[in-house]
Amino acid sequence: MARIDRLFTDMLSGHGSDLHLSEGQPPKIRRHGRLVALDHPILTAETMRGYLQEICPAEYWERFLETGDLDFAYALGTVARFRANYFKQSHGMGAVFRTIPAKIKTLDELNLPPVLKTFSLLRSGLVLVTGPTGSGKSTTLAAIIDLINGASSRHILTIEEPIEFVHPAKKSIICQREVGTDVNSFADGLRAAGRQDCDVVLVGEMRDYETISLAVTAATMGSLVFGTLHTNSAVKTVDRIIDVFPSAQQPQIRSMLADSLKGVCAQILLRTADGKGRIACNEILLSNSALSSSIREGKTTNIRNVIQGGKNQGMQLMDDVIQKYLSEKKITGEEAYMKATDKSRFSQAAAPA
Repeated sequence: MARIDRLFTDMLSGHGSDLHLSEGQPPKIRRHGRLVALDHPILTAETMRGYLQEICPAEYWERFLETGDLDFAYALGTVARFRANYFKQSHGMGAVFRTIPAKIKTLDELNLPPVLKTFSLLRSGLVLVTGPTGSGKSTTLAAIIDLINGASSRHILTIEEPIEFVHPAKKSIICQREVGTDVNSFADGLRAAGRQDCDVVLVGEMRDYETISLAVTAATMGSLVFGTLHTNSAVKTVDRIIDVFPSAQQPQIRSMLADSLKGVCAQILLRTADGKGRIACNEILLSNSALSSSIREGKTTNIRNVIQGGKNQGMQLMDDVIQKYLSEKKITGEEAYMKATDKSRFSQAAAPA
Protein backbone atom coordinates (compact mmCIF):
# COMPACT_ATOMS: atom_id res chain seq x y z
CA MET A 1 0.00 0.00 0.00
CA ALA A 2 1.43 3.39 -1.04
CA ARG A 3 1.65 6.10 1.62
CA ILE A 4 -0.55 8.43 -0.43
CA ASP A 5 -3.36 5.84 -0.34
CA ARG A 6 -4.27 7.11 3.17
CA LEU A 7 -5.14 10.46 1.61
CA PHE A 8 -7.28 8.81 -1.07
CA THR A 9 -9.09 6.80 1.60
CA ASP A 10 -9.75 9.96 3.64
CA MET A 11 -11.00 11.76 0.52
CA LEU A 12 -13.43 8.96 -0.36
CA SER A 13 -14.75 8.67 3.19
CA GLY A 14 -15.13 12.47 3.26
CA HIS A 15 -17.22 12.41 0.03
CA GLY A 16 -14.60 14.38 -1.90
CA SER A 17 -14.40 14.53 -5.69
CA ASP A 18 -10.81 15.81 -5.96
CA LEU A 19 -7.63 15.64 -3.87
CA HIS A 20 -5.37 18.72 -4.06
CA LEU A 21 -1.71 18.47 -2.99
CA SER A 22 0.64 21.47 -2.92
CA GLU A 23 3.96 21.99 -1.12
CA GLY A 24 3.57 24.18 1.95
CA GLN A 25 -0.16 23.43 2.29
CA PRO A 26 -2.09 20.64 4.01
CA PRO A 27 -3.82 18.17 1.66
CA LYS A 28 -7.27 19.43 0.64
CA ILE A 29 -10.32 17.82 -0.92
CA ARG A 30 -13.12 19.32 -2.99
CA ARG A 31 -16.42 18.46 -1.35
CA HIS A 32 -19.63 19.56 -3.13
CA GLY A 33 -17.66 22.26 -4.95
CA ARG A 34 -15.75 23.68 -1.95
CA LEU A 35 -12.15 23.02 -0.89
CA VAL A 36 -11.75 21.57 2.62
CA ALA A 37 -8.43 20.80 4.36
CA LEU A 38 -7.83 17.24 5.55
CA ASP A 39 -6.51 16.62 9.06
CA HIS A 40 -2.96 15.94 7.83
CA PRO A 41 0.34 17.82 8.29
CA ILE A 42 1.50 20.51 5.86
CA LEU A 43 3.22 18.91 2.86
CA THR A 44 7.00 19.31 2.77
CA ALA A 45 9.06 18.99 -0.43
CA GLU A 46 10.32 15.59 0.71
CA THR A 47 6.85 14.26 1.56
CA MET A 48 5.41 15.61 -1.67
CA ARG A 49 8.08 14.01 -3.82
CA GLY A 50 7.64 10.70 -1.97
CA TYR A 51 3.86 10.71 -2.47
CA LEU A 52 4.05 11.51 -6.18
CA GLN A 53 7.00 9.35 -7.22
CA GLU A 54 5.81 6.23 -5.39
CA ILE A 55 2.66 5.75 -7.51
CA CYS A 56 4.09 7.00 -10.80
CA PRO A 57 5.68 4.64 -13.39
CA ALA A 58 9.41 5.43 -13.80
CA GLU A 59 9.13 6.54 -17.43
CA TYR A 60 6.23 8.87 -16.55
CA TRP A 61 8.23 10.34 -13.66
CA GLU A 62 11.12 11.16 -16.00
CA ARG A 63 8.68 12.84 -18.37
CA PHE A 64 7.23 14.91 -15.52
CA LEU A 65 10.67 16.07 -14.34
CA GLU A 66 11.49 17.07 -17.91
CA THR A 67 8.25 18.81 -18.91
CA GLY A 68 6.73 19.93 -15.58
CA ASP A 69 3.33 18.38 -16.42
CA LEU A 70 1.92 14.87 -16.39
CA ASP A 71 -1.48 13.17 -16.78
CA PHE A 72 -2.11 9.51 -15.97
CA ALA A 73 -4.58 7.26 -14.16
CA TYR A 74 -3.99 5.55 -10.81
CA ALA A 75 -6.02 2.71 -9.25
CA LEU A 76 -6.56 2.25 -5.51
CA GLY A 77 -6.90 -1.52 -5.79
CA THR A 78 -10.47 -2.28 -6.83
CA VAL A 79 -11.88 0.54 -4.67
CA ALA A 80 -11.50 3.49 -7.05
CA ARG A 81 -9.51 5.00 -9.90
CA PHE A 82 -8.17 8.52 -10.13
CA ARG A 83 -7.17 10.84 -12.95
CA ALA A 84 -3.84 12.31 -11.82
CA ASN A 85 -2.39 15.63 -12.93
CA TYR A 86 1.12 16.49 -11.72
CA PHE A 87 2.57 19.96 -12.22
CA LYS A 88 5.46 22.16 -11.16
CA GLN A 89 4.65 25.56 -9.65
CA SER A 90 6.44 28.44 -7.93
CA HIS A 91 6.36 26.73 -4.50
CA GLY A 92 7.49 23.30 -5.75
CA MET A 93 5.42 20.36 -6.91
CA GLY A 94 1.64 20.12 -7.03
CA ALA A 95 -0.94 17.51 -7.98
CA VAL A 96 -4.69 17.12 -8.36
CA PHE A 97 -6.43 13.73 -8.35
CA ARG A 98 -9.99 13.44 -9.72
CA THR A 99 -12.08 10.46 -8.58
CA ILE A 100 -13.29 8.24 -11.41
CA PRO A 101 -16.27 6.19 -10.17
CA ALA A 102 -15.66 2.44 -10.38
CA LYS A 103 -19.12 1.87 -11.89
CA ILE A 104 -20.33 3.60 -15.03
CA LYS A 105 -23.68 5.16 -14.10
CA THR A 106 -26.58 5.23 -16.52
CA LEU A 107 -28.12 8.48 -17.77
CA ASP A 108 -31.13 7.74 -15.56
CA GLU A 109 -28.93 7.25 -12.48
CA LEU A 110 -27.23 10.57 -13.26
CA ASN A 111 -30.68 12.27 -13.49
CA LEU A 112 -29.82 13.62 -16.93
CA PRO A 113 -32.48 14.57 -19.51
CA PRO A 114 -33.90 11.45 -21.23
CA VAL A 115 -33.38 13.04 -24.67
CA LEU A 116 -29.64 12.36 -24.31
CA LYS A 117 -30.42 8.68 -24.92
CA THR A 118 -31.21 9.56 -28.55
CA PHE A 119 -27.51 10.36 -29.11
CA SER A 120 -26.77 6.64 -28.73
CA LEU A 121 -29.10 5.83 -31.65
CA LEU A 122 -27.28 8.07 -34.15
CA ARG A 123 -25.21 6.42 -36.87
CA SER A 124 -23.11 9.43 -37.92
CA GLY A 125 -22.47 13.07 -37.09
CA LEU A 126 -20.90 15.14 -34.32
CA VAL A 127 -22.16 15.29 -30.73
CA LEU A 128 -20.48 17.62 -28.24
CA VAL A 129 -20.65 17.52 -24.44
CA THR A 130 -19.31 20.79 -23.08
CA GLY A 131 -18.72 22.61 -19.82
CA PRO A 132 -16.03 23.80 -17.41
CA THR A 133 -13.49 21.47 -15.79
CA GLY A 134 -15.14 19.25 -13.20
CA SER A 135 -18.67 19.57 -14.59
CA GLY A 136 -19.09 15.85 -15.28
CA LYS A 137 -18.55 15.80 -19.07
CA SER A 138 -16.59 12.52 -18.93
CA THR A 139 -19.25 10.90 -16.74
CA THR A 140 -22.05 11.88 -19.13
CA LEU A 141 -20.12 10.64 -22.17
CA ALA A 142 -19.25 7.37 -20.41
CA ALA A 143 -22.97 6.77 -19.84
CA ILE A 144 -23.76 7.35 -23.54
CA ILE A 145 -20.89 5.13 -24.72
CA ASP A 146 -21.98 2.40 -22.28
CA LEU A 147 -25.51 2.62 -23.69
CA ILE A 148 -24.18 2.08 -27.24
CA ASN A 149 -21.85 -0.69 -26.04
CA GLY A 150 -24.70 -2.62 -24.43
CA ALA A 151 -27.35 -2.10 -27.10
CA SER A 152 -25.65 -2.44 -30.49
CA SER A 153 -22.81 -4.20 -32.24
CA ARG A 154 -20.39 -1.47 -33.30
CA HIS A 155 -16.66 -0.71 -33.24
CA ILE A 156 -16.14 2.00 -30.61
CA LEU A 157 -12.81 3.84 -30.29
CA THR A 158 -12.00 6.21 -27.44
CA ILE A 159 -8.98 8.54 -27.47
CA GLU A 160 -8.36 9.89 -23.97
CA GLU A 161 -5.74 11.62 -21.82
CA PRO A 162 -5.71 9.62 -19.61
CA ILE A 163 -8.21 6.75 -19.94
CA GLU A 164 -10.80 7.39 -17.22
CA PHE A 165 -13.75 5.00 -17.31
CA VAL A 166 -12.75 1.48 -18.37
CA HIS A 167 -15.40 0.00 -20.68
CA PRO A 168 -15.68 -3.80 -20.81
CA ALA A 169 -16.74 -5.10 -24.22
CA LYS A 170 -20.46 -5.92 -24.34
CA LYS A 171 -22.24 -6.16 -27.69
CA SER A 172 -19.68 -3.82 -29.26
CA ILE A 173 -15.94 -4.06 -29.83
CA ILE A 174 -14.38 -1.29 -27.73
CA CYS A 175 -10.83 -0.01 -28.08
CA GLN A 176 -9.47 2.61 -25.66
CA ARG A 177 -6.26 4.46 -26.58
CA GLU A 178 -4.37 6.72 -24.17
CA VAL A 179 -2.61 9.84 -25.45
CA GLY A 180 1.06 9.72 -24.52
CA THR A 181 1.08 5.93 -24.14
CA ASP A 182 -0.80 4.31 -27.04
CA VAL A 183 -0.84 7.29 -29.40
CA ASN A 184 1.08 10.59 -29.54
CA SER A 185 -1.85 13.00 -29.72
CA PHE A 186 -5.62 13.29 -30.16
CA ALA A 187 -5.02 14.30 -33.79
CA ASP A 188 -2.84 11.22 -34.46
CA GLY A 189 -5.51 9.01 -32.89
CA LEU A 190 -8.20 10.52 -35.11
CA ARG A 191 -6.02 10.15 -38.21
CA ALA A 192 -5.51 6.46 -37.46
CA ALA A 193 -9.24 6.00 -36.74
CA GLY A 194 -9.94 6.57 -40.42
CA ARG A 195 -8.11 3.30 -41.17
CA GLN A 196 -9.62 1.28 -38.32
CA ASP A 197 -13.22 0.84 -39.55
CA CYS A 198 -14.66 2.71 -36.54
CA ASP A 199 -18.38 3.28 -36.14
CA VAL A 200 -18.10 5.46 -33.02
CA VAL A 201 -15.18 7.66 -31.97
CA LEU A 202 -14.88 9.50 -28.65
CA VAL A 203 -12.32 12.32 -28.55
CA GLY A 204 -11.47 13.13 -24.92
CA GLU A 205 -10.68 16.77 -25.67
CA MET A 206 -11.00 18.86 -28.82
CA ARG A 207 -8.45 21.48 -27.85
CA ASP A 208 -6.79 22.61 -31.09
CA TYR A 209 -7.40 23.34 -34.77
CA GLU A 210 -6.05 20.02 -36.04
CA THR A 211 -8.12 17.85 -33.67
CA ILE A 212 -11.32 19.85 -34.30
CA SER A 213 -10.77 19.73 -38.07
CA LEU A 214 -10.23 15.95 -38.08
CA ALA A 215 -13.24 15.36 -35.79
CA VAL A 216 -15.61 17.39 -37.99
CA THR A 217 -14.24 15.67 -41.12
CA ALA A 218 -14.72 12.18 -39.56
CA ALA A 219 -18.30 13.09 -38.60
CA THR A 220 -19.00 14.36 -42.14
CA MET A 221 -17.62 11.15 -43.65
CA GLY A 222 -19.96 8.84 -41.75
CA SER A 223 -18.58 8.16 -38.25
CA LEU A 224 -20.44 9.07 -35.08
CA VAL A 225 -18.01 11.35 -33.22
CA PHE A 226 -18.36 12.43 -29.60
CA GLY A 227 -16.13 15.20 -28.25
CA THR A 228 -15.74 17.69 -25.42
CA LEU A 229 -15.06 21.42 -25.32
CA HIS A 230 -14.63 23.84 -22.41
CA THR A 231 -17.59 26.01 -23.38
CA ASN A 232 -20.68 26.62 -21.24
CA SER A 233 -23.43 27.18 -23.83
CA ALA A 234 -24.52 25.84 -27.21
CA VAL A 235 -23.94 29.20 -28.94
CA LYS A 236 -20.40 29.50 -27.60
CA THR A 237 -19.70 25.90 -28.63
CA VAL A 238 -20.60 26.50 -32.28
CA ASP A 239 -18.69 29.80 -32.31
CA ARG A 240 -15.63 28.17 -30.74
CA ILE A 241 -15.44 25.50 -33.45
CA ILE A 242 -15.83 27.99 -36.30
CA ASP A 243 -13.45 30.57 -34.79
CA VAL A 244 -10.58 28.08 -34.54
CA PHE A 245 -10.38 28.04 -38.37
CA PRO A 246 -8.72 30.77 -40.49
CA SER A 247 -11.30 33.19 -41.92
CA ALA A 248 -10.82 31.83 -45.46
CA GLN A 249 -11.87 28.35 -44.29
CA GLN A 250 -14.84 29.43 -42.17
CA PRO A 251 -17.51 29.24 -44.92
CA GLN A 252 -16.46 25.63 -45.62
CA ILE A 253 -16.43 24.61 -41.95
CA ARG A 254 -19.82 26.26 -41.41
CA SER A 255 -21.21 24.14 -44.24
CA MET A 256 -19.63 20.94 -42.84
CA LEU A 257 -20.84 21.71 -39.31
CA ALA A 258 -24.36 22.54 -40.56
CA ASP A 259 -24.53 19.03 -42.06
CA SER A 260 -22.77 17.07 -39.32
CA LEU A 261 -23.64 18.65 -35.92
CA LYS A 262 -26.31 16.45 -34.34
CA GLY A 263 -26.35 17.81 -30.81
CA VAL A 264 -24.72 19.85 -28.04
CA CYS A 265 -25.15 19.15 -24.34
CA ALA A 266 -23.64 21.94 -22.24
CA GLN A 267 -23.33 20.95 -18.58
CA ILE A 268 -22.62 22.71 -15.29
CA LEU A 269 -23.00 21.56 -11.68
CA LEU A 270 -25.01 23.61 -9.19
CA ARG A 271 -24.62 23.41 -5.42
CA THR A 272 -27.86 22.19 -3.84
CA ALA A 273 -29.74 24.44 -1.42
CA ASP A 274 -28.91 22.19 1.55
CA GLY A 275 -25.19 22.36 0.71
CA LYS A 276 -24.92 18.56 0.75
CA GLY A 277 -24.42 17.88 -2.94
CA ARG A 278 -24.51 19.15 -6.50
CA ILE A 279 -27.04 18.82 -9.29
CA ALA A 280 -26.38 18.74 -13.03
CA CYS A 281 -27.85 21.49 -15.17
CA ASN A 282 -27.91 21.02 -18.95
CA GLU A 283 -28.47 23.17 -22.01
CA ILE A 284 -29.47 20.95 -24.93
CA LEU A 285 -29.34 21.76 -28.64
CA LEU A 286 -30.51 19.20 -31.23
CA SER A 287 -30.17 19.15 -34.99
CA ASN A 288 -33.00 20.47 -37.16
CA SER A 289 -33.35 22.52 -40.35
CA ALA A 290 -33.39 25.82 -38.42
CA LEU A 291 -30.09 24.97 -36.75
CA SER A 292 -28.47 23.95 -40.03
CA SER A 293 -29.57 27.22 -41.67
CA SER A 294 -28.33 29.32 -38.73
CA ILE A 295 -24.88 27.70 -38.82
CA ARG A 296 -24.54 27.78 -42.62
CA GLU A 297 -25.52 31.47 -42.79
CA GLY A 298 -23.25 32.46 -39.88
CA LYS A 299 -26.22 33.51 -37.71
CA THR A 300 -25.17 31.70 -34.53
CA THR A 301 -26.92 34.31 -32.35
CA ASN A 302 -30.15 32.72 -33.63
CA ILE A 303 -29.32 29.41 -31.89
CA ARG A 304 -31.03 30.55 -28.65
CA ASN A 305 -34.24 30.97 -30.67
CA VAL A 306 -33.73 27.51 -32.20
CA ILE A 307 -33.54 26.02 -28.68
CA GLN A 308 -36.61 27.93 -27.48
CA GLY A 309 -38.55 26.79 -30.54
CA GLY A 310 -37.43 23.18 -30.10
CA LYS A 311 -38.70 22.50 -26.57
CA ASN A 312 -41.05 19.79 -27.85
CA GLN A 313 -37.97 18.01 -29.28
CA GLY A 314 -36.30 18.06 -25.85
CA MET A 315 -34.20 21.19 -26.28
CA GLN A 316 -33.71 23.50 -23.29
CA LEU A 317 -31.82 26.65 -22.33
CA MET A 318 -29.50 26.61 -19.31
CA ASP A 319 -31.18 29.60 -17.64
CA ASP A 320 -34.62 27.98 -17.97
CA VAL A 321 -33.37 24.90 -16.11
CA ILE A 322 -31.76 27.11 -13.45
CA GLN A 323 -35.12 28.91 -13.08
CA LYS A 324 -36.89 25.55 -12.69
CA TYR A 325 -34.45 24.39 -9.99
CA LEU A 326 -34.84 27.72 -8.19
CA SER A 327 -38.64 27.55 -8.21
CA GLU A 328 -38.42 23.98 -6.86
CA LYS A 329 -36.09 25.29 -4.12
CA LYS A 330 -33.37 22.83 -5.15
CA ILE A 331 -30.83 25.68 -5.35
CA THR A 332 -30.45 29.08 -3.71
CA GLY A 333 -31.00 32.44 -5.41
CA GLU A 334 -27.32 33.22 -5.00
CA GLU A 335 -26.27 30.00 -6.77
CA ALA A 336 -28.77 30.69 -9.56
CA TYR A 337 -27.36 34.20 -10.05
CA MET A 338 -23.72 33.04 -9.98
CA LYS A 339 -24.23 30.32 -12.62
CA ALA A 340 -26.78 32.05 -14.90
CA THR A 341 -25.96 33.42 -18.33
CA ASP A 342 -28.47 36.28 -18.01
CA LYS A 343 -27.62 37.66 -14.56
CA SER A 344 -30.40 40.28 -14.66
CA ARG A 345 -32.99 37.51 -14.72
CA PHE A 346 -31.85 36.28 -11.29
CA SER A 347 -30.59 39.50 -9.64
CA GLN A 348 -33.70 39.83 -7.48
CA ALA A 349 -33.49 36.20 -6.32
CA ALA A 350 -29.85 36.72 -5.30
CA ALA A 351 -30.55 39.90 -3.28
CA PRO A 352 -30.52 39.50 0.55
CA ALA A 353 -33.99 39.25 2.04
